[in-house]
Amino acid sequence: MKIAMITGASSGMGRETAIQLADRFGGKLDEIWLIARRKDRLEELEGQLPAPTRQFPMDITDRIQLEKLKMALEQNHPQVVFLVNAAGFGKIGRAGGVALEDEMGMVQLNCQALCAVTHLVLPYMQKNGRILQYASSAAFLPQPGFAIYAATKAFVLSYSRALHVELKKRGICVTAVCPGPVKTEFFQIAETTGTMPIYKQLAMADPKKVVKKAIRDSLMGRTVSVYGTLMKLFHLLCKIIPHRWMLKFF
Repeated sequence: MKIAMITGASSGMGRETAIQLADRFGGKLDEIWLIARRKDRLEELEGQLPAPTRQFPMDITDRIQLEKLKMALEQNHPQVVFLVNAAGFGKIGRAGGVALEDEMGMVQLNCQALCAVTHLVLPYMQKNGRILQYASSAAFLPQPGFAIYAATKAFVLSYSRALHVELKKRGICVTAVCPGPVKTEFFQIAETTGTMPIYKQLAMADPKKVVKKAIRDSLMGRTVSVYGTLMKLFHLLCKIIPHRWMLKFF
């Protein structure tokens, strides 16, 4: 049984990735496993996909709930063709100014849960498998006022690049997807504790275009996917200009 597995599938980049993978590869996949906390959203998405799905309404930061996913893998022993780790959230605000629960939650979901799901799925991936890890352009540079979120995405980027090298002999490609601001529900949550700068609002990208490029870059074996001229320029600047100089503009 060949499957695609997508976390954070109820909204945002995860939902859009599920739609595009189903449209493009639905005939080659036996099932698409949709993972997210909101069951009603998963049921709504299921009706829109031209491929069989299996729903896992769960909180992947909860070790007990994560056991359900582990058991499903052990019982079905699928070949995971695509693993998409899209679950994540961020809160704008100075360190210590955001609720402790939210600060810890960003690390737990964006980093720990991503590693846990990847760990569970790796034994079921074979040659030509693809892993898409949704990071962010915030991974390229520390972000005062968004410090913990940016740090979690720097972790995802570093982890993904190392994982790509480790899995190269198995023929598995790992791509860190690093978009700038994207027009999704993400900022409805992020801005409950602060306001996004104007320059980020002006750089908002279309999620459909970001996901389309991410899938294409993954199939081409690229380790990092950056959408848009502005974000590509930002990525380049972060490589050649010392971060301490760039941080003076914050």
